[in-house]
Amino acid sequence: MQSFGLQQQQKLQQKLSPAQILVVRLLEVPTYELGHRINEELQENPALEEVDKRMETPADDGYQQAEQDEYQNPLQNEDFDYDAYIQDDEIPDYKLYQRQNNVADETFDVPVSAGVSFLEYLKSQVYLTKMDKPDRHIAKFIIGNIDDNGYLRRTADELSDDLAFKEGLDVPPAKIQTIISEIQRFDPPGVGAKDLQECLLLQLRQLPASPSVDTAIKVLTSAFDDFSKRHFDKVRQRLDITEDQLKAAIQEITRLNPKPGSAWTGTVYDRNQTTVIPDFIIENEDGEVKVTLNTGDVPQLRISREYSDMMEDFSANEANRTSQMKDAVRFVKQKIDSARWFIDAIEQRNETLMRTMTAIVRRQKEFFLEGDITYLKPMILQDIAADTGYDVSTISRVSNSKYAQTDFGIFPLKYFFSEGLSNIEGETVSTREIKKIIQTIVTEEDKHKPLTDEQMVKALADKGYKLARRTVVKYREQLGIPVARLRVKM
Repeated sequence: MQSFGLQQQQKLQQKLSPAQILVVRLLEVPTYELGHRINEELQENPALEEVDKRMETPADDGYQQAEQDEYQNPLQNEDFDYDAYIQDDEIPDYKLYQRQNNVADETFDVPVSAGVSFLEYLKSQVYLTKMDKPDRHIAKFIIGNIDDNGYLRRTADELSDDLAFKEGLDVPPAKIQTIISEIQRFDPPGVGAKDLQECLLLQLRQLPASPSVDTAIKVLTSAFDDFSKRHFDKVRQRLDITEDQLKAAIQEITRLNPKPGSAWTGTVYDRNQTTVIPDFIIENEDGEVKVTLNTGDVPQLRISREYSDMMEDFSANEANRTSQMKDAVRFVKQKIDSARWFIDAIEQRNETLMRTMTAIVRRQKEFFLEGDITYLKPMILQDIAADTGYDVSTISRVSNSKYAQTDFGIFPLKYFFSEGLSNIEGETVSTREIKKIIQTIVTEEDKHKPLTDEQMVKALADKGYKLARRTVVKYREQLGIPVARLRVKM
């Protein structure tokens, strides 16, 4: 038999305030998207404005400091009682807004780092050089002649003629060649080469010096035709090198990208989504790793002085308040609160990102100094959470869709996280190190008799890594290495 009635129930639930939800959402936004998000907020909230650095003067600094002290929370004014100004039955809408779902129930739209086209990416690097404005214009014209594979097929003489006919500029070929040489130092390595030989040489010359790299440069410089035709005996005889030296040089060359622009191939949409804007800049300064948050063109924000003055006027005219003024106070306060929440959320986002990246660099310092994957230590989200004092979910949001630019390339933050395994000496090593060893074993194997998974297990054991066959199979598949029978070369 059913019965109906009223009963009280007491339970404890954790709710996120609108400001906390805003912080969580901004943590997931990469640098490139942050600028768009801020611009949207600037358009929606008139109480929020961008700080124009160009208009700032030393006198302005004092004004800004005074404004920050007095107007950071303009509603906290002892001479103005907002509760008395707005009656209890006139609760503003923003106070009625409560998020009813727990954070675990939230559906977050995870953004991806947006990219630019291949040529736009190259042109953006022009502004990182010391070229003056006329040379930058010439450089962008030259970049416009680079094909989808990253090659510059036109000569300096031809480009000089093009500039004369199309731009009305008289630029000597020697000047153009100097600018081409500067472009060939851009990322990706090898861009701007006239042919394959020059493309590979450009990439090799950007690598750290080593005997194998030096030999590879000699091979491509003095015996490129024989090398391309796989006449390796002729290459060894011409350069007077051993088989092992040639083998090491070949390994260096096979790691290079013959088509630097190939990452941007495909449809226009595909090309526009390939390259990423790094969120962090990691630099080696005399053996110390420096972490910088890439703010790019992200504007600085402040609460509008005009809206702060409005609150002062409302305070001064409290005795003459009307119903229209009540509505105005309600609107202004809502916008100022929203602006303050947004500014605080941006600052908290930046602080959280910096603390997280600093903790990652502290644990992986050797990798950021040397760039060798074998220096990557086992590290999981929980480790960084413990170092920073943040929750694991916060570290997960920070590492999602974020990238770090290092001296050795651009890496997603998730790249630095990996599980660990123990070798026969009891040392914990990163699974990335083991994957690199598997890749090396496959590269050096006899292509006529490639190693089976069982033989690969034994080869790893000989190097001090005792793994089960199923683990080796898993890593091999993750590396995209086919089974032995599919690696046979006749």
